[in-house]
Order: sequence, then C-alpha cells, then structure tokens
Amino acid sequence: MNRYAKQRMRMVDTQIRARGVKDGRLLKVMQTIPRHLFVEEAMTDQAYNDNPLPIGEKQTISQPYIVALMTEALSLTGKEKVLEIGTGSGYQTAILAQLADRVFSIERIASLAGRARKMLDYLNAFNVAIRVGDGTYGWKEEAPFDAILVTAGAPKVPSLLVAQLSLGGRLVIPVGSRSTQTLLKVTRLSEDIHDIKKEDLGGCRFVDLIGEHGWEN
Repeated sequence: MNRYAKQRMRMVDTQIRARGVKDGRLLKVMQTIPRHLFVEEAMTDQAYNDNPLPIGEKQTISQPYIVALMTEALSLTGKEKVLEIGTGSGYQTAILAQLADRVFSIERIASLAGRARKMLDYLNAFNVAIRVGDGTYGWKEEAPFDAILVTAGAPKVPSLLVAQLSLGGRLVIPVGSRSTQTLLKVTRLSEDIHDIKKEDLGGCRFVDLIGEHGWEN
C-alpha cells in the first residue's frame, strides 16, 4: 500500500466515518479516488488534510468531510442522473461519477473545466459531461435531474434549479451571505416548485456562486 492509499484510509476513518457519514459506497469511493491528483503540485502533501485547499482562479477544493456530507445527502444508489454546479478541480465530480449513472457538471472558469476534464478522462470517468457557463441556469435540456449538487454559496435557493429536479429529487446547496452559509438539502415534493422540504445540514463556508441567479462577480 503506497503512502497516498494510507492517507486516504486515515482520511476516511478519522475525518469522515468518525463524524457520522455511514454510506458504505461513498466511503469506499473516497478511499480509492486519488485526491492528491486534484490539487496543485505544491499542495499534494496536504491533499488528505482536514481542510479546503486553493486550486487556482480564487477557487478551492472542498474539505473532505464536506464533500462526503454533501454527497451522502444526495442518497445516490447508482441509477441517478446528477447535475453538479461548480466542477472546480473535478474531485467531487469524480466521486459522483462512481456513485451515479450520469453526471452533468457546469464550470464558469474554462481553465478549471479543462483541467478537470483531463483528470476525469485519466480516471476513466466517461459518464461525465462538462459544460463551461453560468451554472445558476442549470442544464435545462438535460433536466429533470434526480439530484443536484451546488459547490458554491448562493444568496438563496435558485428556483431554476428546483424546477430542474425530478419529483422527489434532492438539491444540496450552501445558502447565506458571502462570508458564511448554511448547507441545505432541498427535496422537491410536487409539480409546484415552491412545494419543497428544506433540511439544515449545518454551517459551512464556500466560494461565491457567481451568475445571473447567484452573486455578481
């Protein structure tokens, strides 16, 4: 077992399982995906630490526990079509790719999208489509989605994203101010996009969700 494999095992045991994440499929995937390949070369020794890390373009790769918490909240079984808003490094995307049937991911920064695509191809994550654009509009032509994951903080829950959920679909999104947010799980209950159930998953802090239905750049 190489040192990165040992670090992944320790990360999952001490940062994720120990904090109450129980999804066995998710834990197994996070033990195998090489997180160190998704960070800048100078940061590889910190890749499995209990904190977010910069990935360039004023963006970050999320803390491993937050990645696990958000992913578990989507309740994926392997059959879902998932939309991700904010591809970033592609680490979260790679996890979704192993837990869902198809993943559609939107990134507004072309250089990040390009790097993520190369890494996902390297890991044979060919069930992922990436688009460069304003993620707050969602991906209407591929809707509805069984699950939507937003990896940036929004001022409110974008109604356009709720509208692109299937009935019973789950949206996980950080909502609040630009400095601090609450992680919400939103479940669509009926055809009425206002008929939703909200669950508070705790406090968090993400980079801004920039776009027409998020924050101004």
